[in-house]
Amino acid sequence: MGTRARFLFCWLCLQVIFTIVLSDVWKAEVVPAMKTLVSSCVVIPCKFQYPGKQLPDSRIRGIWHKESKHDERIYHEDSIEIADSFKGRTRLLGHLGEKNCTLEIDEVKNHDNGPFCFRAEIPTIDKYSFVESCVSLSMMPALEKPKLEQMKTLEDGVPTTFKCSIRHTCPSHPPTITWSHSNNEATLNNRDILHGNWEVESLLNFIPTEKDDFTDLTCTASFHGGLQSSVSSVIHVKRDRSKISSLEMQMDSGQWIGGNQKKQGIECSQMV
Repeated sequence: MGTRARFLFCWLCLQVIFTIVLSDVWKAEVVPAMKTLVSSCVVIPCKFQYPGKQLPDSRIRGIWHKESKHDERIYHEDSIEIADSFKGRTRLLGHLGEKNCTLEIDEVKNHDNGPFCFRAEIPTIDKYSFVESCVSLSMMPALEKPKLEQMKTLEDGVPTTFKCSIRHTCPSHPPTITWSHSNNEATLNNRDILHGNWEVESLLNFIPTEKDDFTDLTCTASFHGGLQSSVSSVIHVKRDRSKISSLEMQMDSGQWIGGNQKKQGIECSQMV
């Protein structure tokens, strides 16, 4: 074997060893700080690694606990083990066998600040608390208003689209968006904007008329838990020039408008 071949062989061996070492460690990936809304819910994204081969869900026990108190558990598969203040409010959304430890906290309270850490236990093998990768929650001081996007001036009879959006951190129960013009078609979409943040947006397809000029269009976001936030905008509709020209022509020719018989000129009655 030549020098170059031996070098290549050694390099490949090192890569294999390096890969094995990296895969044989305990590691968790979380978003260290998240914002949430009191009375609503929050979903904490979480992924983790453990030594050895991949196991089914049934072989792994997932636990979430407070950073400073390992025995104060906010989630456990056995509800008896969960702290009273969190009972019935937490559930694991991820599949542990797929190394997903995502947690949902419902009915968020002012004291749900954390930090919270994930712990994995593999009976007869090992257990590990990821205290170096914990999550802190901060409560939003006020409910944000939705963001409403529209054209400044609309044209009578010309279709247009309004966009209303709002950010949140609970994709399992995303906000709903409603419009004051409910008789028009609207589509709803919820998208991941990374780091535990999501954005729900609604697109309203709308055909404005003269009657809509100087009226309010309101977009309302309703959050899980009952809170609502709205934003309004005044609609300005530009009249259809073809309709105006037609009306002017009718007036210039002396026609009567409004369902009466249309006559040209002025009729004079002769006196006998």
